[in-house]
Amino acid sequence: MGDDLAVSWRGEFVNAEVNELHADAFETRVFDESESNWEDLTANHSLGWVTVRDGGRLIGFVNALWDGLVHAWIQDVMVAKSHRQRGIGVRIVAEARDRAKAAGCEWLHVDFDDNLADFYYTACGFSPTKAGLIDLTTPASD
Repeated sequence: MGDDLAVSWRGEFVNAEVNELHADAFETRVFDESESNWEDLTANHSLGWVTVRDGGRLIGFVNALWDGLVHAWIQDVMVAKSHRQRGIGVRIVAEARDRAKAAGCEWLHVDFDDNLADFYYTACGFSPTKAGLIDLTTPASD
């Protein structure tokens, strides 16, 4: 990763720029603050977050949530399309990992789509585990 990028733990941001980065990273629409308020989310639920800026522009972000004890998990690893394949994603995951460990966490969890397995297992060092998931958008079966 180039030296011109500024990586910060609990770096400042505004909702609009994270919502724009989210839309770019996940190829979705830009949510407005009433739908996605990152400032409130991180203030109320996060151990911390990592921001990456290139000349002031937010180009990377990951949110590290926790249970207040020994479990943390990363959510929404985002790197702008214009800055991918430069090691930024690995760097922000490593920063979140190191900060969670420093906070006393013993476990760092992540879930992801199958196409990202190589990134998380090989590049970031996560181990495969079994986990469960319920799709809350579909009716429950009796």
